Amino acid sequence: MAHAGTQQVGLLRRLPLFLLIWGIASLTMWIPAIYALALDDHDTSRSFLYSGILGLFLVATIAMASSNRIPRRGTLGQLAVMLACFTLLPIFLAIPFHDALGTTTFLNAYFDMVSSLTTTGADLFPDPARLTAPLHLWRAMVGWMGGLLMWIAAAAILAPLSLGGFEVTAKGQPGRPVSGVAQSERVDPRGRLIRVAKTLTPVYVGLTTVIWVLLLIAGEVGLTAVCHAMAVMATSGISPVGGMEGAQAGFTGEAILFLFLFFALSRLTFSKDTATTGYSRLDTDPEFRIGLMIVLAVAILLFFRVVAGVTEIGGQMEPMQALQVIWGMLFTVLAFLTTAGFESANWNDAQQLSGLGTPGLLLMGLALIGGGVATTAGGVKLLRVFALYLNGAREIDRLIYPSSVSGAGGGNRRIQSDGAFIAWIFLMLFALTLAVFNLLLAAMGSGFEQAMVLSVATLSTTGPLIELATDVPIRLIDLSASAKLTLCAAMVIGRLETLAIIALITPSLWRD
Repeated sequence: MAHAGTQQVGLLRRLPLFLLIWGIASLTMWIPAIYALALDDHDTSRSFLYSGILGLFLVATIAMASSNRIPRRGTLGQLAVMLACFTLLPIFLAIPFHDALGTTTFLNAYFDMVSSLTTTGADLFPDPARLTAPLHLWRAMVGWMGGLLMWIAAAAILAPLSLGGFEVTAKGQPGRPVSGVAQSERVDPRGRLIRVAKTLTPVYVGLTTVIWVLLLIAGEVGLTAVCHAMAVMATSGISPVGGMEGAQAGFTGEAILFLFLFFALSRLTFSKDTATTGYSRLDTDPEFRIGLMIVLAVAILLFFRVVAGVTEIGGQMEPMQALQVIWGMLFTVLAFLTTAGFESANWNDAQQLSGLGTPGLLLMGLALIGGGVATTAGGVKLLRVFALYLNGAREIDRLIYPSSVSGAGGGNRRIQSDGAFIAWIFLMLFALTLAVFNLLLAAMGSGFEQAMVLSVATLSTTGPLIELATDVPIRLIDLSASAKLTLCAAMVIGRLETLAIIALITPSLWRD
């Protein structure tokens, strides 16, 4: 048995990483195929079954043709595979989706798969009745797999390369493996990847199962329960019923999702293998603490906004209504900070009660901040925000006491110097990227407000912003083909981040 296990691990190490991911995606197509068969939807079942078989056949053929080739590009090569997964794999994932739906173009199907795989969750078909139950399940599964892919890649690929937020506290330069890691990669280029996958996958699957079971106990419908469970763990916000308003579990269901959304605030909630020096406990983790502060502060601000609106129109808020409003604000703020984008069922009630519109700018700001490093959340990341805060506070101290010496610990000193500088560079790159996509979308016919919302939603991987940030929801399906492809590029860049893209196109890093 031990010999067989060693052979399996050796096969995984020799099989090209992209083919391995492609093969897993092909196998998962049989799940919606079986589900469609149980619903007597034979056409949909055949679409997923045949696509899965075709995918496995192609993977096996290419694997045999390249069996003598051993990857030698190390971690940077694995980063290139990640880029290929988010751009090329959705072409294959869209085949059964397009064939089963039959009423849309392949470009729309490709856009939807890119949106799902990058955990953006931008809904091209806002009417849930447009898609059948197996298609809803497939969208949620693709988003869930994209979240797992980022979980594994963060610890196995981005951390050794000092990217994805790790550059703030890492000892190495962004894009270059730190000393000690590079040598091990030459000997065993995918050993770390396999170890991380074997460690994190059971945790990811187990947490998803727990959410699913709890939602079922709370009275949620089976399909909605499993889709919301996968959407929370992947922070994709994908829902088969249009969000929390269409859910059956009510407040209990929202409370369950709220609890598990905290996993997107800090990597320490599920793993300590990527913890930085001095922040190995959750109560001392700056990401978790600053995330809680933002959630509480913004929720209180929005609550008083509603109270002011109710008072202005001469209304009165009952104590139970006040509690419902507070809950709706807390849930929605945490959902957008973690880039899941779920909207509480009490959110619209609060807006109607006060007569105020949706604070779209505030929701966009939360999505831009984003969640924790090495989580499935997008955005700038809380650790970079913390680094900039520390550096700002230190500069103010130096204005008052020019000769003072920082009394912070070793981890904070690292953040205040090089870490804050790199965080500032990333913030400027993010802003420039946002401006570029805003200009591109405006040149393709979108108005300024629409282009800004689309750019922020895709770069922060918070698709529900597209429907909630404006008074009139933006219809993605009405956009031109060029605009949809532009948004696909924005979603991929937002998922991998600009520093990783720059590392991939830097020749000197490939020669190292």
